Order: sequence, then C-alpha cells, then structure tokens
Amino acid sequence: MSTTQFDVIVIGGGPGGYVAAIRAAQLKLKVAVVEASALGGICLNWGCIPTKALLRASEINHLLHNLGEFGFAADNVRFDFDKVVKRSRAVSAQLSAGVAHLLKKHKVTVISGFGKLAGTAGANRKVSVSVDGRETTVLTAPNVIVATGARARVLPGLEPDGRLVWSYREAMVPKAMPRSLLVIGSGAIGVEFASFYRNMGAEVTIVEVAERILPVEDAEISAFARKALEKQGMKILTGAKLGKITKADNSVTIDVIAGGKTAPITVERVISAVGIVGNVENIGLEGTGIKVDRTHITVDPYCRTGEKGVFAIGDIAAPPWLAHKASHEGVMVAELIAGREVHPISPMNIPGCTYCRPQVASVGLTEEKAKAAGYKIRVGRFPFIGNGKAIAMGEPEGMVKTIFDDATGELLGAHMVGAEVTEMIQGYVIARTGELTDGELKETVFPHPTISETMHEAVLAAYDGALHI
Repeated sequence: MSTTQFDVIVIGGGPGGYVAAIRAAQLKLKVAVVEASALGGICLNWGCIPTKALLRASEINHLLHNLGEFGFAADNVRFDFDKVVKRSRAVSAQLSAGVAHLLKKHKVTVISGFGKLAGTAGANRKVSVSVDGRETTVLTAPNVIVATGARARVLPGLEPDGRLVWSYREAMVPKAMPRSLLVIGSGAIGVEFASFYRNMGAEVTIVEVAERILPVEDAEISAFARKALEKQGMKILTGAKLGKITKADNSVTIDVIAGGKTAPITVERVISAVGIVGNVENIGLEGTGIKVDRTHITVDPYCRTGEKGVFAIGDIAAPPWLAHKASHEGVMVAELIAGREVHPISPMNIPGCTYCRPQVASVGLTEEKAKAAGYKIRVGRFPFIGNGKAIAMGEPEGMVKTIFDDATGELLGAHMVGAEVTEMIQGYVIARTGELTDGELKETVFPHPTISETMHEAVLAAYDGALHI
C-alpha cells in the first residue's frame, strides 16, 4: 500500500466529480479522482447520453414512417434493433474515453477503485481505495469531494431481474425489442423510455401514483404532454397503485388499481422508474459529522457537509438531481477550495428537461407554486401552431408559458412543451440568472423564422401583446 498527498480528492468520476477535478486542476491544485466504474458516471454511461442516442433513433423511426407529409415515400422501412442499441453504447464509450483524455490533459490522477472516507491524519482527510474488497492505497488531502451519485429506487416485488423487469440499465441494452411495455413512474426517466419504445413500435402503458404525469412540471404543460403522448397511442393511468404481480415465462401481469377499479395488465416487459436512492452506503460516513436525510447527504448552499473539509455534490446531495446541477456544483466547490469568491447555485435557476416527443423543459416556479408563494402574477401563453417555423418543420404541437410577477416584472417561471424546447429553455434561464424583467424580454429581438419566436410571443402574451394569435 502507498500513501499519496493531494490538495483535493474526488470520490466519483461522474458529471459532478470529473468537472470538479478539472476545475480544481485549472486552479493549480493537485487533484485525484477515485472511480470504481467507468469515467463519466451514470449520466454518461447509463443515463443522459445513451438515452439521447436511443431517442434520436426513435425520432428517425417516427419520421421515416411519416414521410408522406413532406412529399416522400419509402418502402419496407425497418430497423436493426441490435445496431440501434450498439450505437448508443458506442456513443457512451467515445465520451467516456474523452473524459479520460480531459483528466489526463489537466494532470488529474485517476485511481480505479472504490473510495471511502477513512478518518483523518492531522489536518488531512484520509480516503481508502479498495479493489474487490482489498485496500490498495490510502490517499490524503485537506479537502474531499464526495460525488458518488445515486442508483435506481427498487419497489418490493419489482426488483430488476434482467429479463422481465428492467431498471434504466436493462432498458438501455435489451436483447430484443419488446412488443409491449408497462412503465412504472412518469418522471423524466419513465417518460423518456416510454417515448423511445412507443416510437419504435411497442405498445406502452404508463402507470403513475400521482394524479398527473411529469408531476414536477407545471400542471398545464403536464396535461398538454399527456394528450400528445396519448395521441401517439400510449395508455396512461394516473392516481394508480400496483397490486398483485405475476411473472410468466415471457410476460408479467400486474393488477393496477385506479379510479376505484382493479384491472390486470399483461406485458412482455416492465420498466421501473420510480426515483433514485443516494449511494451513501460503505463510503465511510459513520462516525463523522455528516448527516444523511432519506439517502442523501445534507449540505449547506456551498455543498459543505457537517464534516470539515468534506463536500458533497450531485445526486448524493440535495435536489434537483440533474447532471448539469452536479457539474456547476463541482465548479463552485473547486473554486471555493481554491479561495475564490463563489455564489450559491439557485435551484430556481436550474432548468429541467425531458427528451420525450414532444420535449418538455422548464425553469423557475410553476403557476401553482407562484400563487402559493403569494405572488400576483401575469401569465402568457403562445402555441406552436402560431409559429411559422414550427409549421414549416411539421412540428405544430407545442406551447410556451411564461409567469411574471405583476408588481416587478420579474420572470418567475417559464414552461415549454414541443420540438427543440430543451435547446431553447436556456434563453429563459439566462433571463432569470441575469435578473431580466419583462421590459428587457419584450425588447429582445428574436430571429425569424425560428421556433424561439414563441418564447418572445409568450412574454408579449403575458401583457396582452402577442402578435400572431
């Protein structure tokens, strides 16, 4: 065994951990990253990136089957499902290798193994690294960033078995395309998988315990998305609970209780997408001042834990559990350690995106939460059907909704559903971060023809000034 001294040790090489390491190295700190699996974490290897590759394939499949609208015809349209899956894995492998290159470029030491807090040595924290349960080295540093991420929550009786019941991992690498699916949970992960498999031809049913799908989104956007998905042939059951589960050789039957009635649903495969659990086990939290709340480490606005010199970022810490939030926390903590002046990240300025068809994106308060907070509000709405570019693209299904404080003109929230809204939401994020008001947004010139013009119109609509509806 060897002991190596660093300025910063990062436990976990996901989008929070590796970005924190790179930024710390840029600030002339000596940095080590301990990673037990592939660099890039769940996001790059089993989440954000490979799912987008799969969704892109499903969008192409949808388009190929709807060419008539554009004056084209194609015979015998088909896909090779194995190649679709292999391409998504190749995309992840390429980017994971890219992360390794970036860390090497910035002279970050990467150590393969399972890292855990192991007490102190004077002013330093100790981190033990083990492989296959055997300690291989001990690292020391005055600062440790815990970025161990999270994993899928498992429902009793619906444990992933790699065959009939899938988590996100199995859903990304199936051996064959299922003909029917039951997706349990309608957050971003559940809806994205439902969208992928429906657009590839599977019969899909979504079951959600809440009264509406995408429950963290604005209710109006949620209702719009539901209608769009049902129009594509999905079956959606909300306010629903699961009853008896029966597994057969190549199918699963689940009793679904909704609206006071119980009905059995039989499908080939089940995807469980009911949230995440923080990876807090076996990382040395015992005997420290670090507190855990419902499997997530409690942190202050600067991601500091209750233990001096130990920070926690990303999915192991506070919500929202999003890769871009983790990365920004990593930068903030690295700069804090380096003695830079930093500002806490406002959760209300972090965008949320769901890459189904149509896409959903939002930032800030929903209408319901704005009212509950006591604001007198102005609400603007603009539909894609009033936008020339959306119609020309064959994407007239969508809307943009803005919520302003009537007293100050502050943009309290923005909510979007439709083609490419995950690319456009950043405009509203910049507006909130820069504390722009309705006045600046009204005077902003948007290029024509673009779908982004709907964003301008939704601002104007809040003040009864929309031009194209």
